[in-house]
Amino acid sequence: MPHLLYIESSPRKQRSASIEVARTFIDAWQAQHAIATVDTLDVWNTPLPEFDGAALDAKYAGIQGIERTPEQAQAWAQITELAQRFVSADIILFAVPMWNFGIPYKLKHLIDVVSQKDLLFTFDERGLNGLLDGRKVVVIAARGAPLDRAEHQIAYLTTWAEMVGIDEQYNIVIEKTLLGPEVDAESRSAASKAAVALAATL
Repeated sequence: MPHLLYIESSPRKQRSASIEVARTFIDAWQAQHAIATVDTLDVWNTPLPEFDGAALDAKYAGIQGIERTPEQAQAWAQITELAQRFVSADIILFAVPMWNFGIPYKLKHLIDVVSQKDLLFTFDERGLNGLLDGRKVVVIAARGAPLDRAEHQIAYLTTWAEMVGIDEQYNIVIEKTLLGPEVDAESRSAASKAAVALAATL
C-alpha cells in the first residue's frame, strides 16, 4: 500500500502557497492510488521533543554502545517514534515556505530530532550510510520573490535527503507570492499544474 508522509511547515494554513500546492499534489496522488495512505505531520501542531538533556545523552550513549538510563530510553523512544514516520513512508512530501533564505525553524527542529544514527542513517570510518534508500522526496517550496543569491531551502533538504539515502527528489517552486494578488495567483496555478503532473508519475 503506497504511503506518503506529508510534512507541513507553514503556520499560515489557509493563506499558505506551499500548503495549497501540496494539498493539490496529495489529492492528485491519492486519485492515482485508491488504497494509498497519508500521514500528516504539521510541525506547528506536533509536539517535538527538545534535543537536550536526556535526549542528547541518549544519542551519545547509543553511539558509544552504553546502556541508556530509563530517562534516556524514554526520551529516545519519543525520537524513534517520530523517525519511524519517515521510515514508513514511500514518499516524503515537504511543504516549505522560505524564511530568511532557508527553512522555518520548526522544520529544522524536526529534522534535527529525527536525523539520528541507527534511525535514519548509520556511519563508520567510510562515511555516512543512509537508511531511507528507495524512498522519494517531493519539495513544494514557496518564495515571496525570485532569488538573486544562493538559497538554503531546497538546497538544505537536498543535502538532508542525500544524507539519509534518498537520491530521488522532485522540486516544485512557487515564486513571486509577495508581488501582488494576480502574480501570486498565477504562480500558485502554475505550481499546482506541475504538482498534478508530477503526482501522475509517482
